[in-house]
Amino acid sequence: MMKRFSIFCIAALLATGLNTQAQQVPVVEKELSNGMTLLMLQRKGEPSISGGWVAKVGSSNERPGITGIAHLFEHMMFKGTPTLGTKDYEKDQKIIAEQERVRDLMRQEEAGMRQLWREGKIDDLRNPENATPRYKELEAEFKKLIEQQREILVKNEFDKVYTAAGASGMNAFTTSDLTGYFITVPSNRLEFWMWMESERLYRPVFREFYAERDVVFEERRMRTEATPLGQYEEQFESMFWVSHPYNWPVIGWPSDIPAISKAQADEFYGKFYAPQNITLVLVGDFDPKDAESMAEKYFGRIAKGKQDAPDVITLELEQKIEKRMNAEVEANPQVSILWHSVPFRHPDSYPLEVLAEVLSSRTGRLYKSLVIEKQLATSASARQDQRKWAGAFNIKAEAKGDVTPAQLEEAIYEELEKLKEELVPDREIQKVKNNFAAYEYRKLANNFSIMIQLIFYEGLGDWNEINDGGSRYQAVTSEDIQRVVKKYFTKETRAVATYTRKAGAKEEDPALAGLSAEQKSVVRMISSKLKAETSIENLQKTLAQFAKPPANAGEEDKQMMKIYKSLIQKRIEELKSNN
Repeated sequence: MMKRFSIFCIAALLATGLNTQAQQVPVVEKELSNGMTLLMLQRKGEPSISGGWVAKVGSSNERPGITGIAHLFEHMMFKGTPTLGTKDYEKDQKIIAEQERVRDLMRQEEAGMRQLWREGKIDDLRNPENATPRYKELEAEFKKLIEQQREILVKNEFDKVYTAAGASGMNAFTTSDLTGYFITVPSNRLEFWMWMESERLYRPVFREFYAERDVVFEERRMRTEATPLGQYEEQFESMFWVSHPYNWPVIGWPSDIPAISKAQADEFYGKFYAPQNITLVLVGDFDPKDAESMAEKYFGRIAKGKQDAPDVITLELEQKIEKRMNAEVEANPQVSILWHSVPFRHPDSYPLEVLAEVLSSRTGRLYKSLVIEKQLATSASARQDQRKWAGAFNIKAEAKGDVTPAQLEEAIYEELEKLKEELVPDREIQKVKNNFAAYEYRKLANNFSIMIQLIFYEGLGDWNEINDGGSRYQAVTSEDIQRVVKKYFTKETRAVATYTRKAGAKEEDPALAGLSAEQKSVVRMISSKLKAETSIENLQKTLAQFAKPPANAGEEDKQMMKIYKSLIQKRIEELKSNN
């Protein structure tokens, strides 16, 4: 099973992209004969190549009924080809065809069961006991087909073949706007990478489709339904985005995930995984001319799509009134506020990013005011969420002691009013810009970090952000910050979520004190996953990966790694005591 790529790894790597104009990344851009884009950055000296590709498709490209399909595809792209993943391809294809026949019959029964639910004759469609006798018969038949397929499957062969060739770090991720795939290979294995990656695009086999769909559903349960704030944050986001496809979560709605068919997946793949919607990214020690020739040889054989992938057409309605959500949760009292802002590369996105830095971190205004001076909060943060089609600015704070979310909310507004009335001193802005400048060196730390940035920026719309974004941050003035605060931070454009402790809820683990809500969510998700791990050997291997923090790791990254290590060690001790 693939290791999930931590959102904090993504955030840390993206932070390295907040660069200045000091140094340009000399990326070479080429277009293959089928419309696929190739980005190359030659870096001699390190005998490796970080190779990846981005499909410009995410959850915003979905529609009701198939939400979660973009993320499901992230999983399916590791299931192999005619030569990878099975011992008997012909038999495998026959089983897949038979599975589809049975699933079609099951879908007919599901339609009838939904009718029974609408008539009030079934109280819960997800309860297996409510299934019709015919559905249970078909389900048993389908399970037999799954067992037959397992006999000829070669699990994780894609990963095993790569590992045997000296590759490392194979993974992928899905966001609302893009899906990225990546791995690092020895520099003498570039052609091998070309073959492997082109094969899974040229001849993908979506075997174990329904089993993997169940894996995704379980992932949703662990990430959203089994965490204290998961379902509430999901509903808050859905309340904030009214008409835009950002309205639904990347993982998908629980009713949609188990209903997605392979036929729908095939259609989705043909539309959004066509060559003209994909960009290859290579960073490392290679000859660009050889790389371009190989890319044409292997990826060029994939036929160009008949039509270009459609844009997201539905825009977010202009918000006219403040929205509020009040929730009782098993967590510390806190507040989260969202304002509608601007998308990636919009001119106002740069002062909003600088504003987020002015407010955030332990030297930012929110922390100084709410945590240190007024002692109202244990943590406070701000973030400009730049997505491809729209944006949102988020401020969060967690209450300290008996402080209420209402008190936190008022304190946040007071800080914003100061920004509307008084210009941020040049010295304070320069301090933030200096931090951006420091990232200039981090962004060039290694092949992998540069590759990830190129994948993200290209997926959002323009890889050139890695070079020309820095000068735009440096050009931000105090007047720019005051202007965007006045323009975007209004009562009418905000949504507010207040969380109070549910009666009888346990006090939160002291180890989580001081962490942001996002960090706590990730820690809880990891804790849930660790409970399912029963191999001490696997846990020890994972623990070894956290032995030494990366050289460019910040204090927050080191703190998170320390917590991860503690959780893993705790699980190892639990397993040892049970043996």
